[in-house]
Amino acid sequence: MPKKEKSEYLIQSVSHALDLLEQFHDEVDELGVTELSKRLKLHKNNVFRLLATLELRGYIEQNRVTENYRLGLKTLEMGQTFVRQMGLLRQSRPVLEWLVRECNETSYIAVVKDFDIIYLDVVETDLTVRVVPRVGSRLPAYCTAAGKVQLACMSEEELEQYFPARELKSFTPNTITDKELLKEYLIKIASQGYAIDDEELDIGVRCVSSPIRDYTRRIVGAVSISGPTMRLPLERIDKELIPLVQKAADEISRNLGFHR
Repeated sequence: MPKKEKSEYLIQSVSHALDLLEQFHDEVDELGVTELSKRLKLHKNNVFRLLATLELRGYIEQNRVTENYRLGLKTLEMGQTFVRQMGLLRQSRPVLEWLVRECNETSYIAVVKDFDIIYLDVVETDLTVRVVPRVGSRLPAYCTAAGKVQLACMSEEELEQYFPARELKSFTPNTITDKELLKEYLIKIASQGYAIDDEELDIGVRCVSSPIRDYTRRIVGAVSISGPTMRLPLERIDKELIPLVQKAADEISRNLGFHR
């Protein structure tokens, strides 16, 4: 008997509820029934029933002043549970703190999801001028150090799925938008074991990143250092920060059971 695809078990109402929760992201903190109805392409009555169910369970709450809806405390509890349970974060936090003590620049852990990077944890420098990625925010992988160092370790088949579907938007004059050129650069990154973002996403910001592996030798994330270009000249990156970020990545990888 042929095995069913998981999509055949989809429960539509659950899918709609998750779609609703996912509308609250980045700067979108409150939405009304009408706006949610437009976004989800569902009748207002259906949206209201979804909201009522999620509100009763604590995943959604209503602002009594605006009558709009926002995420409830239960979503925070779920997120915190994820953070506590994820081995990568447990093992990387002390190493991030060590890394910041060594270089006094912001350091963070990021993973690739749907060819974007998502910041999972950040330890900030105490310097006034700083680069601070927001935990949970997403950025395109192809123009970030943490993203490129993980793309570089993907198979040719995975990259072939990625490149035709993704427009490589230019964020700065340094953004690599030529797909063949980017592929060549990823081969170099895979060989050297680190990646640099030289003002490719934001002018005035440089980053350096190295990949993290687990006991299966699989890439599970990246550790990065970011800072303003005035404090991160390429000479400092080459002599100080690359060795530091590679040492941090190796330590986290060993904590996750990776052995060369």
